[in-house]
Amino acid sequence: MVDFSKPRKPSRASLFLASGGAKGITAQCVTKLAQCYQSTFILMGRSPYSAEPEPNWSAGVPDEKALKQQAMDTLTTAGEHPTPKRIQRMVKDILSQREIAATLRAIEGAGGHAIYVNADVTDAAAAHAGVEQARQQLGAEGDGTLPQITGIIHGAGVIADRPIAQKTEADFELVYSVKVDGLKNLLHCVPPGDLEHLILFSSVAGFYGNVGQTDYALANEILNKVAYQFKREHPACRVLAIDWGPWDGGMVTPALKRLLAQRDIDVIPVDTGREIFASAVATDDGDTQLVVGNALARPAQVLDNRVQTHRMQTEPIRIHRQLSLDANPFLQDHVIGGQAVLPTVCAVAWVVNAAEQCYPGYTFFRVENYKALKGIVFDGTLADDYVLEIKEMDADCASPKGSGQPEQFTEVTLIALICSQSDDGKSRYHYSMDVTLRRTPPASPQYTGFDLAVTHPITREELYGGTILFHGPSFQGVKQILNLGPGSLTMQCTLPELSPETQGQFPVQTFNPYLTDTSLQSLLVWAHHTYGYGGLPLSIQKGEQYRSAKVGDKLYASLHVQSSSKRRLLANVILHDADGQVYSHVTGAEITLSPRLNPLFAQNQLPTRSVRRGQQ
Repeated sequence: MVDFSKPRKPSRASLFLASGGAKGITAQCVTKLAQCYQSTFILMGRSPYSAEPEPNWSAGVPDEKALKQQAMDTLTTAGEHPTPKRIQRMVKDILSQREIAATLRAIEGAGGHAIYVNADVTDAAAAHAGVEQARQQLGAEGDGTLPQITGIIHGAGVIADRPIAQKTEADFELVYSVKVDGLKNLLHCVPPGDLEHLILFSSVAGFYGNVGQTDYALANEILNKVAYQFKREHPACRVLAIDWGPWDGGMVTPALKRLLAQRDIDVIPVDTGREIFASAVATDDGDTQLVVGNALARPAQVLDNRVQTHRMQTEPIRIHRQLSLDANPFLQDHVIGGQAVLPTVCAVAWVVNAAEQCYPGYTFFRVENYKALKGIVFDGTLADDYVLEIKEMDADCASPKGSGQPEQFTEVTLIALICSQSDDGKSRYHYSMDVTLRRTPPASPQYTGFDLAVTHPITREELYGGTILFHGPSFQGVKQILNLGPGSLTMQCTLPELSPETQGQFPVQTFNPYLTDTSLQSLLVWAHHTYGYGGLPLSIQKGEQYRSAKVGDKLYASLHVQSSSKRRLLANVILHDADGQVYSHVTGAEITLSPRLNPLFAQNQLPTRSVRRGQQ
């Protein structure tokens, strides 16, 4: 039974404002409070709700599977196209309406009272308006006096799980704003001195951390810290942050439940979670943070049978490096606006060379999801230390356990991030990408869509004369442009030959950054021909390498534009020989275009030979 021996219990007179309170585990918790104390609740959620009867097509249809079939039949009968997306939207809306209605009925059936407010907790104005409307309604139901909200239960939350190197700003804002901005907006709806209860639904991810949930962990840990601060400022209020583990239901599907069981992670039974919540709200024992659940750790794996050349990582590999102009003479040939800039291909070489050293016997094959976040410029912003983080994402096993053969992994995919710290201690993220290594690269494909006709020749001297390309001798691998049209370009290339001393900290190994840069110069040439100015790299969806070039190979780069505007160019680039044998294939190379780059490209010489920091 719940122990209610301590003071500060809710009562029939309590009025709780609960975000996310009409659905999921928050609904289960507020319903339990209604059973215990017959309190009143303002339930706030983003989902629309109407007390009107369901439409005819869904009325009486019992479950999701049947609803989908009924939605499809309804759209077909009406002469409309029943797309999966539209069917899912129709069914989701009905199920949401039913869950909200069931929560309201459960609270009323337990002796409590509830009003649902359709408002986004991250929208301060909408949240405040919704709360005031609910108070007006409650006042009208009583003696006309606006009731005072005595408690806040912040249960709203969303997730956008993915490795940190793949997270976007939109992912972070979505997760962070619901938890942190949502709480701030709720507190603005109620004078803090009126509160008797402030209950925050945090997560064990905020306490222990969890793979793929950096944003969620951060947001929930902020809730934990806010709870302590609020308690210090308002000691008469019962303040509690509950770090919940996964509940048996809601977002925990049967498949996820099986995965959690494999990781020895206990799920919280619904009835147990409800009891814990009600007891914690009513018992003010001085604790401000309550952890309910264990760490969401990755499973321990027995790897003894794997070949010695490969062992699955459980922690990132971190490699530190110092950079300088002295250590990398080729940088004198990659100058924009009078400053040496690290070529984007060198960031790829940085990762590829390190990955191959960490995984002997494996060879670079593919880079995906490449993003240039904040390029490295050799000026006053150059950091003392750069960190390359490599973490294994996946491995493909050709001979798994039980086959009678040692496990052989045909390929391994790594998540990579290059970062540093600014002088004031803030983290700076420079490049992120996924790199796949293979034991044996696949056979080189045959390319047939190329055109070697010389219809729009541009000489090497014209290209590198300072008006089209800014690159110095180390990167001048284009011999000539053969043809150039509205959506394509073909150019003849040569393999740049640089001494080991010139290559510095970015030597040619399996991956040749200087040749790759040459092929990607096709985007700048096409952009300048089309718009009169060039661009800077943003991202690459995928790049695959099938064979390495040798001195004397006669190479061609064929560019095919996918989309373009005055501000952006997206294209594919294939490096091949005269017979169409593919050396590499870059898909979705994106650059940002700007006329302001023309004068910067013209400043392609270092004004003075500056030296900063030592080499690795």
